Amino acid sequence: MGMNPASTPSRIRWLLILWMFLAAAIVYLDRVNMSVMGQAIAKEFHLSHIQLGWVFSALIAGYALFQAPAGWAADRFGPRLVLAAGVLWWSVFTSMITLLSASMAGLLVIMIAVRFCLGSGEAVVFPSSNCVVAAWIPSSERGKANGFIFAGVGFGAGITPPLVTYLLIHSGWRASFWASSVLGLAAGWGWYAIARNKPAEHPWVNRGELELIQDGLPKPPNRQPGAKLSWSAIVCNPEVLKVTLSYFAFGYSAYIFFSWFFIYVSSARGLDLKQSSYYSMLPFLAMAIASPLGGWISDRITRGAGKWYGRCVFSAGAMCLSAGFMASGTQVASAGWASLVLAGGAGALYLSQSCFWSTSADIGKSSAGSVSGFMNMGNQTAGAITASLTPVIAKHLGWTASFLVAAGLSVVGAISWLALKPEKE
Repeated sequence: MGMNPASTPSRIRWLLILWMFLAAAIVYLDRVNMSVMGQAIAKEFHLSHIQLGWVFSALIAGYALFQAPAGWAADRFGPRLVLAAGVLWWSVFTSMITLLSASMAGLLVIMIAVRFCLGSGEAVVFPSSNCVVAAWIPSSERGKANGFIFAGVGFGAGITPPLVTYLLIHSGWRASFWASSVLGLAAGWGWYAIARNKPAEHPWVNRGELELIQDGLPKPPNRQPGAKLSWSAIVCNPEVLKVTLSYFAFGYSAYIFFSWFFIYVSSARGLDLKQSSYYSMLPFLAMAIASPLGGWISDRITRGAGKWYGRCVFSAGAMCLSAGFMASGTQVASAGWASLVLAGGAGALYLSQSCFWSTSADIGKSSAGSVSGFMNMGNQTAGAITASLTPVIAKHLGWTASFLVAAGLSVVGAISWLALKPEKE
């Protein structure tokens, strides 16, 4: 098996988690890249905010529709190959928007198609990461591992506004998409070089780490190790449906920040380009901090009180706290303080992020990719709705109403968590 016989466990599993952090950061760098560049692109291509919302939704629709197939592919062919192929695909389509011009016939349709294809490639990231977690991470470390992976979301989204604003000012909006494409290709090559699907296949894993991982994996009482779940078993499982409903609510709230927060602080709050780039960092930095913190707290509670308290009650509390921040943030007069309060809502929401993926990995086991892909399809479907619905609500009812809808859905997500039974086979 190519393992070193050392008794002190190696830590190769955390190297793979670090690479998943980087993949998550690059994916969300591209998401927020489009949000920040949205006004410049809309101006050049003569798009309204509602048409721009369709372009935003196209990426998320592709991402949502391919979650379940991506999860199946990761289970079937392994996350090493599937993620590397997905990174190559999305890096190509990231750069394709730079080739478009305002004089092209059917420009809006082409933009929507390009972004849809980009989203379909990005769909492999988190189902693949959950396959890695399910195979490589003991159950007691899964909150921490997923928290660190999803800190990449906040990190990538957080550094994007000032970075791409600098590129916009000095090199134009197309430069930021080329930079994102090159980063993706480099990360994909690195992943294929260092990753393996199973710990026993990796030449750098020693016996101590292999035993630590194997001893800490959940033992399925009614399923042979390695047995795959059918789609009917996944779709009809009430616990999968509950966590998917909650993740739908999570996704609606999260995508207000990914798709529209930069435009909100610049247009609704009247900030200039530079100010907007800095204020719009706040929600994503809050996510980057809250995601690993939430994973660590969840693991601690789970070890002491069980999975229902550590995953479900904790997540329900976090989502209710997020709803409170979002409901009150739009009522604050100062743009700076409003951004800070709304960032608190984003951070509170991301305290629960790792719990979704830890729970889906525990439920899915050797079908973790498929289960998490189905769950994330709910999340991304909500994101596609948010991207298109938010500007409509804002136009007719105001930005306050947009955030209140998200707050209400966060409460629905909390209730769904409390109804979930994570120990149920």
